[in-house]
Amino acid sequence: MKAEQWVCDKRSPLQGQKTDPTQSSTMLRVTSASLYTCCQKVRLLLLPPSASASTLTSPNKRPENQRTVDSLYELSVDIKKVRKFKGWVLSENSAYVSETAGLLKDMGADDTVIARILETHPEAILCRPEDTVAQRDLWVSVCPNRRELMSIIEKFPASFFTLTHHDNQRANILYLQSLRLNKRIISKLMASAPQSFSRPVESNKEVIHTLRETYLDLGGDEGNLRIWLQKLLSQNPYILLRPAEAWRDSLGFLRERGFTTEELLSLVCSLRASIAELKPEAMEQALTYIEGALACSEDELKQVVIRCPAVLYYSLPTLVGRYQGLMDVGVSMDQVKESPNVLELTTQIVLYRIQKLASYGYDVRSGSLDVIVGTKKDFEMSYGKLHLRQQRPLFNPVAPLRSAEE
Repeated sequence: MKAEQWVCDKRSPLQGQKTDPTQSSTMLRVTSASLYTCCQKVRLLLLPPSASASTLTSPNKRPENQRTVDSLYELSVDIKKVRKFKGWVLSENSAYVSETAGLLKDMGADDTVIARILETHPEAILCRPEDTVAQRDLWVSVCPNRRELMSIIEKFPASFFTLTHHDNQRANILYLQSLRLNKRIISKLMASAPQSFSRPVESNKEVIHTLRETYLDLGGDEGNLRIWLQKLLSQNPYILLRPAEAWRDSLGFLRERGFTTEELLSLVCSLRASIAELKPEAMEQALTYIEGALACSEDELKQVVIRCPAVLYYSLPTLVGRYQGLMDVGVSMDQVKESPNVLELTTQIVLYRIQKLASYGYDVRSGSLDVIVGTKKDFEMSYGKLHLRQQRPLFNPVAPLRSAEE
């Protein structure tokens, strides 16, 4: 009523008088714009808490499905987050919010988990209930129990709710099961690399065949093939997406560089899936640099690679930076050649470990680098042994250690 009264008051001076047509037109536009703004404010006041200005129709965006918005709001889903990252989902005509939530609850998800899943992957509400049920039954066949399945869905909702190529998924599962692979390995593959299950099973058969032939041709034991294959797939789920030719190219290059069959088998077992990602050009650059930096003979170079296969897949700038960092702190070329695994560590980690050992009187430059290589746990064990050795009296190496209280 106030808006209407305001409009009337604005027009009253014009009644019964002749006015300039241009002035009347201008005042009419101003009045219309003011009235529209007022109506918009009233409309926003009448919308439920789950709605916002984005639910209104705009020239560049479809209006939201208010029923979908309200249903998600009732599940405590962060509507603002969905709008920001996947706003198009809220504009779809067909959505199955309550059905999707009910299915997740039946599998053991609580309200908090359901809300988190729908915030992370709101596209889940667009899946037809019958398709989601079929997907659940398919995944149950490779998951030990529904609790573990729910854990996978929570971490990889996009993988579970990708319902395309259902027949291909089933065929690939049956094929991998025929290889007697562990169920957990298969479920991890489905969660981490769903693309490998969406493509025709023949493509995966070709890659597996290449892996099998490669392993056996290099002298691998048939009895260990399944274990090796499981480790391979577990370490890099995307291995099935690598072209089979990549394996042949990488191994062919290393064979040309003089690696024996036994040495290649050792590399394949060490690098596992990584060898399929190696390109001959990059490996050539890395080997040439290491050979020159460490002044290696061909045999010494092969031993460096076997002891530290990582040099094959580190980029040239990474290798140069790490080697130069070692030289800057006084480490010798011969030390690096004897303990090439030190190149697996960043310069920052190397400096920290050297300084920590120096604080206890151990000078790495006059000893072996083996004490600083390995994981954090490996280093702590090595450092602990050196530290304990310091606490023993020099005149009696087997004397009991002193406690902190003493």
